[in-house]
Amino acid sequence: MTALTTEREARVASRSVPTSHRSRRFDATPWLFIMPGAILFAVFIVYPMVQAGQMSLYDWNILRGAASEFVGFDNYIRAFNDDRFWLSLANSGIYMLFTVPPQIVLGLAIAMLLRSKAPAQPLFRVLFYLPVVTSWVVVSLLFKYLFADQGLVNFVLGSDTSWLSNRWTALVAICALGVWKGIGWSMMIFLAALQGVPQSLEEAAALDGANWWQRFRAVTVPAIWPAMLFVIVMLVIGGFNVFTSVLLMTAGGPGGQTEVLLTFMYQQAFSNLDFGYGAALAVLLTLVVFVFSVIQLRVFRDRTDEELS
Repeated sequence: MTALTTEREARVASRSVPTSHRSRRFDATPWLFIMPGAILFAVFIVYPMVQAGQMSLYDWNILRGAASEFVGFDNYIRAFNDDRFWLSLANSGIYMLFTVPPQIVLGLAIAMLLRSKAPAQPLFRVLFYLPVVTSWVVVSLLFKYLFADQGLVNFVLGSDTSWLSNRWTALVAICALGVWKGIGWSMMIFLAALQGVPQSLEEAAALDGANWWQRFRAVTVPAIWPAMLFVIVMLVIGGFNVFTSVLLMTAGGPGGQTEVLLTFMYQQAFSNLDFGYGAALAVLLTLVVFVFSVIQLRVFRDRTDEELS
């Protein structure tokens, strides 16, 4: 009893000591490492986002010294009542749906093929990754000529399809470019993840009689699941941000039928000089991407937790 009382008194006494009197040493080293990146993030990411949010609430006037009229949420209401906004949002969603799955499946398949060591393996890795480092402008113009009325695609197929003069055929051409250019990126991510798959687990599964598909499902996929989640989230974000290929191949035509959110926003802001409406479209695109990312992370994280439990 006496010992417990003494211990309790010691705790009370330690709490009564002012914080300033405690020995505390502030280590500034982590903050010094973080500060350059935090400053760059604040200047080039946070400030433009805040500025865009402010512009979206105004009928923004770019003339120096001219006043901008505060319009509240009128630009957002205008977007919701604008058929071209919904068409561009639908085209962005179609592009995302038809480019993300092929990039994942083909990228993973090529990574599995290039996983085995062979003399020509480095050459094939470079060849598949080459489109990733090639300029969007160059490959967009290349595909524009490939899908032209007198282009190579019509010559090979023996048809006279005007690919870029129709909404759906133009989207096929744009999606083909997106898949061709993105496979190399997902392949490299999967190839790096496959290096971490325990060889002992695969050998144990093979000894237990598991075939290739069973080993792939039970050993390979769980081991590369974090990389798979990263690839899916990044490709979905990139799908909604398609811009250069659409601008150079169709310029949103014919009649705005292949417009995507970024080309529509670009036209409103820099062709019509309607910066307030363009900023509102940018904010809406950010919200769409944010919601999709959160949903994916929640769904895949719940699935991972269920598998672990």
